[in-house]
Amino acid sequence: MKKFLPWILTILITIGAVFYTRLTGPTVPVRGSVELAGKTIDFRLIRTYAKLADAPVTVIVPSQEITGFYRFKRFPSHDLWTEAQMVRRGDTLIAYLPQQVAAGHISYQITLEMGEEKVQLTPEPILLRFRNSVPAWAMIPHILLMFAAIFVGIRAGIAAFASHKTSLYTLLTFIFLVSGGLIFGPIVQYYAFGDWWTGWPFGTDLTDNKTAVMFIFWLIALIRVRINPHERFWVIVATIIMLIAYMIPHSLMGSQIDFRVTPTP
Repeated sequence: MKKFLPWILTILITIGAVFYTRLTGPTVPVRGSVELAGKTIDFRLIRTYAKLADAPVTVIVPSQEITGFYRFKRFPSHDLWTEAQMVRRGDTLIAYLPQQVAAGHISYQITLEMGEEKVQLTPEPILLRFRNSVPAWAMIPHILLMFAAIFVGIRAGIAAFASHKTSLYTLLTFIFLVSGGLIFGPIVQYYAFGDWWTGWPFGTDLTDNKTAVMFIFWLIALIRVRINPHERFWVIVATIIMLIAYMIPHSLMGSQIDFRVTPTP
């Protein structure tokens, strides 16, 4: 049992980090519920749309007496708010947000009403980002390799903490990180937004910057381990940096069109 403990700990930490990443960030749907005329209405409002088409934001509202309207504008922009009625399709009210170019954002807010009663689903407008669809041959390897990188990286850190050899784990972490983050990562970025790299020095995308920082520290760890197979310090540091990077929400400060300066209709 003792020999399996490091792997069990690795699995638990990896699952925790991955779930945290999945549940945070500016592209995770906004969920909640509101009360209107004695009825509870649950909602899930999208914050990313992977097609260059009008984005349908849906709210399930079985009561035919309840209607809805929404306001929207490009973000950031000098646009005025535009208001429109939601369209009903059976039990669902739909707000169609106008198509934007890849990396274009729409700020929107939905209000439901029944008679004289009104309720906003969210106190503040929500940002939705448009992007192009990414082919599976690029997205799937990117996700799997980044998952493998953090899994083996955590195992390397645990081995280093226990004063065990980390040569193989460190090498595999570096290979997975380079393949998933620096090869397939830019490919995914290009398909989604038309740019290969939007981190430093070309932009502020924290996802790209996180990848670059992790690469630097794991490169240092790999070099140190190649010099001394019993190296512990830099492997532990690289593991901690990786965990901190995964705690930063995915897609934060990502690609964004500034409609205040971009002549996009």
